[in-house]
Amino acid sequence: MPGTGAVIMAYNMDEAEELKPYLVEAPAEMSRRIDALKQQGKKIGLVPTMGALHLGHMSLAIAAKNECDVVVVSDFVNPTQFAPGEDYDKYPRMIDADLTLLSQIKTDYLFAPSPQAMYPNGFDAKVHVGGVTEILEGAFRPTHFDGVTTVVLKLFMLTRADVAYFGQKDYQQFCVIKKMVEDLNLPTMVEMCPIIREADGLAMSSRNRYLSDEERERALVLNRSLEEAERMIHSGERDVETIRKRMRAMILEADPNAQIDYIHFGNTQTLQEMERAVGNVVALLAVRIGSTRLIDNRIIRPKANA
Repeated sequence: MPGTGAVIMAYNMDEAEELKPYLVEAPAEMSRRIDALKQQGKKIGLVPTMGALHLGHMSLAIAAKNECDVVVVSDFVNPTQFAPGEDYDKYPRMIDADLTLLSQIKTDYLFAPSPQAMYPNGFDAKVHVGGVTEILEGAFRPTHFDGVTTVVLKLFMLTRADVAYFGQKDYQQFCVIKKMVEDLNLPTMVEMCPIIREADGLAMSSRNRYLSDEERERALVLNRSLEEAERMIHSGERDVETIRKRMRAMILEADPNAQIDYIHFGNTQTLQEMERAVGNVVALLAVRIGSTRLIDNRIIRPKANA
């Protein structure tokens, strides 16, 4: 995948305006445009997002642009994946900035429907994927994944995407979407792209803007603890509880008030919890720094020549 530097280009304002993706707000219009493109034999790439775009999102759009004829980025803060008391109302909405950012890679369409357009009066359908949704994020946010799978299926149907691109940062979400695609025999392929990090290691997230400078500094321990887990495994440690205790101690040393929802070591395919770190392992964590809940993960593979 191209480095994120590929999206840092210089345009004057007139050029940027000309290169902005075509904004579509009505689902019916999006569907009509896709129908025309499909008749031309175009390969459609979809990047589902909730907007407030950053270079992590841009890396997905670049991957789509490299592999597909037409790229659709969706920009929709989906109310059904937020529980009462979560940050739906304050989640950043900045569509003009998103359009300008996407102009740097000449994305074709930005699909930005309203909640009423996606969930009109009388809407009463739900997509539920069992198993992998019942742990980790699903345990802490029980209605979350039903909202995710329902809106993603709607986006798949509206865009008839040949390939949809998701970030590794939301690793469990990718596993859930992949399971939905497999179970329902959907024609859309799903591709996971690597986590994009800030220079200091913090995983890029739209929620990072909630952090104060001091909280952001403390949040760096999430990635450091994952690096420590990888170091321990590559040094021969296999007991997951020993590794988890070390990570927990690191996090609480950096921020004694941090709330650790989970530190989980799972099978990279099923997320089934592991007691011993053998083979490919995905380490996932969710930690609240101040009032901001952050997630991160690392895929840890056996050390080469070990």
